[in-house]
Amino acid sequence: MPGNSIGKALVLTSFGESHGKAVGGVLDGFPANLEIDLSVIQSELDRRRPGLEFYSSSRMEEDKIEILSGIYNGRSTGAPIAFLVYNHDHRPADYDHLAGVYRPSHADFAWQQKFGIRDPRGGGRSSARETLVRVAAGALAKIFLKTHHIEVNARVTRIGEFLIGEYRTGGYRMVYKRGDSKRADSLDDPLLLDYLEQLKSAGDTTGGVIACSITGVPAGLGEPVFDKLQADLARAMLSINAVKGFEYGSGFGAAAMKGSEHNDPFVNEGGVIKTSSNHSGGIQGGISNGEEIYFRVALKPVSTLMMDQQTVNVAGDAVILQGRGRHDVCVVPRAVVIVEAMAALVIADHLVR
Repeated sequence: MPGNSIGKALVLTSFGESHGKAVGGVLDGFPANLEIDLSVIQSELDRRRPGLEFYSSSRMEEDKIEILSGIYNGRSTGAPIAFLVYNHDHRPADYDHLAGVYRPSHADFAWQQKFGIRDPRGGGRSSARETLVRVAAGALAKIFLKTHHIEVNARVTRIGEFLIGEYRTGGYRMVYKRGDSKRADSLDDPLLLDYLEQLKSAGDTTGGVIACSITGVPAGLGEPVFDKLQADLARAMLSINAVKGFEYGSGFGAAAMKGSEHNDPFVNEGGVIKTSSNHSGGIQGGISNGEEIYFRVALKPVSTLMMDQQTVNVAGDAVILQGRGRHDVCVVPRAVVIVEAMAALVIADHLVR
């Protein structure tokens, strides 16, 4: 099964299943002699952990990372960095009833058609449990990027019907066309929490939007044809479970603008050439131009519902799938660090190139 690696000069390969013994990864091409603070990696993994909010999965995992190679006396050696995170709170028996059933909007059917076999335990390789590998590798990438004064920061800007605060970046306001009447000041807003509580009680789920900003990126990263920087960012983001959409810079809003409104004029500020606006999102011709890179990703509602759903079994017979298990009402807040990790890996890969 190909497709388990990402990057060209800095390559991450991940392995493991949701309810297997462990998940892990190998990060090859990481620069040598960088100081590696393992507590930084662990803190990033903790941001992703389930069970911390009432609307997240109740699966309780410590997600303690174990480094197998590539780091010696607290510094990178230049060798592949291999790491593991063991699964402890896994309950394979909870998925016995799914062995012969195709869950709506999951990978079950497509995987079975492609490989002729699948792991029904939490989705196996298709599970979002795999994303902790990305977060660990992304933390390493952030450590590397910090030495170049590059920062990656993401935040939730929508959950379901609610806009979270207001998001402005790059001189361009992210415009929402639907549900603008419902706003929340933060993720702790009582109105938003009540909305999520209602969804949980009903056995339903919701999605959302995450915006990401990358600052300090020098001009010149990316290639002008197939390896455009925005194309690699899009590929990385769309590889994240539940992500259904990606837009950078003015995104789809550009379709309603005039060229005279959308163009980013160049200016000379104290001998430094910059742009006075940033509808391009820091990338022009597939290459970074030194301005802030910003993009948004849209995540669908979690597909596992705590309610009965119509589906079919492997024989094609219509059956009712009963909702049960440990699943998120909304995965969006936990996905923020995953978006940051994938963005960091892409920028770090191009920087190493």
